[in-house]
Order: sequence, then structure tokens, then C-alpha cells
Amino acid sequence: MTGTKESPPKKPHLSKKIGTHNGKFHCDEALACFMLKLLDDYKDAEIIRTRDQAILDTCDIVVDVGGTYDPSKHRYDHHQRTFNESMNSLYPEKKWVTKLSSAGLVYFHFGADIIAKQLNLPADDHITKVIFDKVYENFMEEIDAIDNGINQAEGELRYQITTNLSSRVNILNPGWNEKDVDVQLQFEKAMKLAGEEFMERITYYQNGWLPAREFVAEAVKNRFEVDSSGRIIYLKEGGVPWKDHLYTLEEEQNLSPPIVYVLFADQNNGWRVQCVSKKLGSFENRLSLPEEWRGLRDEELSEKSGIPGCIFVHASGFIGGNKTFERVLEMARKSLD
Repeated sequence: MTGTKESPPKKPHLSKKIGTHNGKFHCDEALACFMLKLLDDYKDAEIIRTRDQAILDTCDIVVDVGGTYDPSKHRYDHHQRTFNESMNSLYPEKKWVTKLSSAGLVYFHFGADIIAKQLNLPADDHITKVIFDKVYENFMEEIDAIDNGINQAEGELRYQITTNLSSRVNILNPGWNEKDVDVQLQFEKAMKLAGEEFMERITYYQNGWLPAREFVAEAVKNRFEVDSSGRIIYLKEGGVPWKDHLYTLEEEQNLSPPIVYVLFADQNNGWRVQCVSKKLGSFENRLSLPEEWRGLRDEELSEKSGIPGCIFVHASGFIGGNKTFERVLEMARKSLD
């Protein structure tokens, strides 16, 4: 009687382990864990939250705890006194000097692979690199700075911002007077919250922000057709995110004189003239709309400006509107004077 040879028993699949600290959680390690689980190597990994070094030593990768930064061993803590790494210090071609948190470290080492996977592009593709930088500058750096206690500016701040992502993650921690809370579940909620916003940024920069560059570039190229001064541009698509593209193009092309007004259609079949700020994120304009127009509307504004069809000028002078393109262009030209 001939028997069938049995196959050797399969070894149980051992999932990898991501280690981080227990106790109160923060945005940086929640996001760091989320990002790691986007990678094929860690997508099925178990997250171990502990401060027991013997347990951490069994983990395949450790973030935000352990007192060690050593990429060769996949240890990514930033709390040790000797740590002062930034994007710039680890890669001098990058301009950002904010001290990295565990999220920033994971992003530095794995961010390009994560973004490339989401975009279905190579990690060294130009678009991957552009979006990598954009996500760091407008998302990750804030998390790094907040976690490391770095203020946005010197001196006393005029007001506090308490609705940022780090703050919203923080309030997911159990309250001081809450008992029997499933902290692991709350940490998973924090990962989900931080991770969804991270993914939304990648999607936005890929689908909305990056395609807008060609529209801004075309407007810059045709600026002298709009006005002989070359200081006014017209965007053929309303709602195009133009600001940082404009600053980048000005720098790349060494434009002179600088552009001060941007014209575009609004959502109500009218037209807008918006001032260009002195730098990205600033509320100070290169050239505001005339002071005597500010805060006025409709007929009063039309009479004061001598331009028919005016709709409004904001009280701060950064934006105004008119019913037609020709007249909003006239508002911009008069403001140049």
C-alpha cells in the first residue's frame, strides 16, 4: 500500500512589531505608526505600546521611545539630549531646520516610498519629490515643531491655535477623571485621525495643487497682455490655488517688477482682484487696494472709485470685486497708481 507523503507543518506566520511608548500619546508617534503601516513591510505589523526596554528590543522598528536614533537598526527616537536632527542636517539640499519628531524621522526615511506608492510613481520621480517637499513644509513640519515645543515666532503670541492636528489628537487621550478607558482603542483613533489628514494632503497636492502650476505659469507668461506694467496677472480658471506657485515661479524666473494683483472669476459670475502678500502666509500685501475704497460696497464704492459695477473691497484692502472683467481690471490698474 503506497501512502502519501505528508508536507511538513507550516511555521506560524510571525507579524512584525512596531514599538512605541505607552501612556499619554501624541500626534507624532500616532502618525509615525500610521505611516509605517502603509509600507508593505509593516502593513500587518502589531503595534506594541510599552516603555519596557526588554520588550522594545524585540520589536522590528521602534518610534518615539528607547533613547536611540539609529536607522540601521530601525530605531527612531528624538528625545535624547544628543539628538538635534532636522531635514537640513540629514539632507543638506532640504531647507527645513526644524528639529524632527518621530513622525518627521519616519517621514524622512520612508516618506518618499509612501508617497510613491500612493501616486503609483517611482520614489525618485520628480512629482514624488515635489509632493514630498510640499507635504513636509505644509503638514509634517508643524507636527515636528509642536512636538518639540518650537514656537512659530519669537516673543509673545497674540493668540493660541488649539484646533491643529496635534491638539485634536491630544484630546483623544483619556481625561484625568475617566476610568476604564480602552487606551489602545483611543490610540488607534488617533492614528486614524492623523493618517486620514496625511493621506488627504497627498491626494490634494497630486490632484489639485500640482495641476494648478501650469495655469499660474501661463498667467505669468501672459502678464504683459493683461497690463503693460506686467504687475497684474489673470487666471483663466477661478479657484486655482495660485499663491505658492506664483512665488516659486517669480523666484525661478527672477521676475521684475513683482506681481501685485491677481484677477480671477468668483463663484457668483463676478470678478475678483486679490493682492499678492509680501510672502507666503503673510497678511501684509505688496500693494493693498486704496485705503479710501476699503469697507465700501456697491454704488458707494462705484461712486468713490469712479468705476461702475463695483461689488466690494474688503476692510483690510486685500481683495475686491466687480461685475465685469474689464472693470475689475480697471480697479487693479487704478490701484497701481
